Formats: sequence, C-alpha cells, structure tokens
Amino acid sequence: MRLQSSEVLALCKILLDSRAFTKEEMVDMLDKLITCCVPQNNQKMVKKLIQNEEFHYVEPCHKTKFIDQMWTIGQAIQSHEYIEINYQGVQGSSVKTRKLKPLAIMFSEYYFYLAAFIDDEKIRNYFNVLNDAFPTIYRIDRIQELKVLDEKFCIPYNDRFEEGEFRKRIQFMYGGKLRRVTFKYSGYSIEAVLDRLTTAKIIDEEPHEDGKRKIYTVTAEVFGDGIDMWFRSQGENVKV
Repeated sequence: MRLQSSEVLALCKILLDSRAFTKEEMVDMLDKLITCCVPQNNQKMVKKLIQNEEFHYVEPCHKTKFIDQMWTIGQAIQSHEYIEINYQGVQGSSVKTRKLKPLAIMFSEYYFYLAAFIDDEKIRNYFNVLNDAFPTIYRIDRIQELKVLDEKFCIPYNDRFEEGEFRKRIQFMYGGKLRRVTFKYSGYSIEAVLDRLTTAKIIDEEPHEDGKRKIYTVTAEVFGDGIDMWFRSQGENVKV
C-alpha cells in the first residue's frame, strides 16, 4: 500500500517540472513527500537525485500561494455551493466580480484552473455562452478574493460536468467553442501528436517525399482556440 522509493522519485520530478508553486511551497511539499513516503535508508539518495533541480527551481511569476483557496473551491464543488470571486484577468484589465457554479479544478502547463458556469445571464449573453454546454475557465492564482455563498445549485445527473471528457478536448486552457479540426502532419513523431491531442484519430497516411517519414491526415475534437497556437508552433510540419 505504501509508495515505493522509485514512485516518490517520479512524483518529485513531476512536481518540479510542473513549476506550479512558489519555491517555499515546493521545497516544503518535496520534503514532506520524501520524509513520509521513502524508507529512511533511501531518503538521502532521493534527495540527492532531486537536489540540483530543487536548488535551481524557478517559481512562477505570479508568486501567489493559493493552495488553501483551492481547497475551499474543492469543498464548494463537492457541496454544490455557489461562489463569488473577484478576478484579475490578463494584465491591464480591471478586476471583475463573478457569481459562479464551480464544477472542477484542473491543472495545465504551470497553472491550476477552475472550470465554472457563470450565473449571470447578461454576462453569459455578452460572452456568447448563454446556451453553451461548456464552462468558463479561470486561473486560480488570479482569484483575488473568494467567498462561498450560502446558496446551493443543482445540475441534473444527465447534464453533469465530466472533467475527464472535457480535459480530453481542451488545449492550453483557452476558451471557445467545441470544434472538429482536420490537418496533415509530416513531422517525425506522430505519437507526440496523439499524446497531445487525446481525441485525435489518424484517418489517412501517405509516404513523404523524403522517403523517411509519412504524412498523416489527422482529425480531432477540441475545445477552444488553443489548438491554433499549437498549429503555429509546429511550423511546416502541420497543414490545416
């Protein structure tokens, strides 16, 4: 039932690579993980194997401690309670107040996110999400104030939010509609594409003119506009 030393080492490496927390929080979590889960005779070895990465760890620019706030959000999700947040969006925008139905906490590329339905019809209409089945995404470190309201919401079981299915389709945590994209990929690692886009399916393949690669035609169902950033990052390897 206990974690093996190798498993703790793997978790430490993943934590360090996530760069999700301040350095103080990261060092504290790593120390607790090793002390609680690794047999004493292996603790020194595990600490040495992560020592250099821990020393050179670069904390996120926001330098915000939000773990306790994230736990409060998690409790609100479980008890189906409304929350009210003061949210600082992208740099330069004003702080917005939102009443939300919190649905799920997710992590992606350095940041934790809250997926929630906006409970204000005027705002939802403005953002063109009035009848949208998908939630709005908020970065948790940008929540300046959080209040759990003494008011509950109900979502029928058939309409419940399934973060696992949502997670398969979202890239880079950018908002937008559910889309189906089709593209040709001529890079060397189709496995990396299939791992990145978990709904992707190969519908055709043909030999590349260099004789070393293949050109794959791939289709995928994705949520939001983040996929466009990924396409651009692939350069000539992708043609939409």
